[in-house]
Amino acid sequence: MPGMRAELEVSTPGDCPVAKLSRSVEGSISSISRAGDTSDGVVEQFTAPNELAASGEDCSQLFEYRSASVYQVEHDVRDCLCSAVERAGHPIANVRAEDGSLAIALHLTEIEALRDLVADLREEFGDVKIRYLLQVDSDEEGADDVVPIDRNRLTDRQQEVLETAYQMGYFAYPREANATEVAAALDIDSSTFTEHLAAAQSKLMDELLTAP
Repeated sequence: MPGMRAELEVSTPGDCPVAKLSRSVEGSISSISRAGDTSDGVVEQFTAPNELAASGEDCSQLFEYRSASVYQVEHDVRDCLCSAVERAGHPIANVRAEDGSLAIALHLTEIEALRDLVADLREEFGDVKIRYLLQVDSDEEGADDVVPIDRNRLTDRQQEVLETAYQMGYFAYPREANATEVAAALDIDSSTFTEHLAAAQSKLMDELLTAP
């Protein structure tokens, strides 16, 4: 069965206490789990360096390992990235926080679902990047063809050009927007758009065609 795993990075994930706490430590906050998610609020537990306990941040230390501890924090869900994703019908496979940003991993069956989710999250939270996309296609005999696509190979500008072109229907058939229209939306000239798009496509094709 075809499917995909995607990791999204949101640099302004709303009123997320775990994302805010990640600014107080070096490295990332991981093993984030949630319970509740009702009008009464949500409880989150996560693993972070022991230095967080001495930072004076508003969280409870539950268990201490040698170099890290498990912490707990409670908050409401009015402006919560994870709640927004789950309300859209997408269970979250993994969450980590680093330097104020959240990275969430999801499993989906269709690229259209990912596109719609990214569009909705951008409308609510602003900047959303697809950090990684792993697609699996099954042939007629049921064998899996795993195609990893690392979006980190693209520059921020190349990713913006590629995503804008896709969202405006540049790759649709029949084409819904031409190069001039996409370039205008990006506030660049057509030749610059073509250069960025060609560079991005070349990198992605290299990922696809050289995959083992």
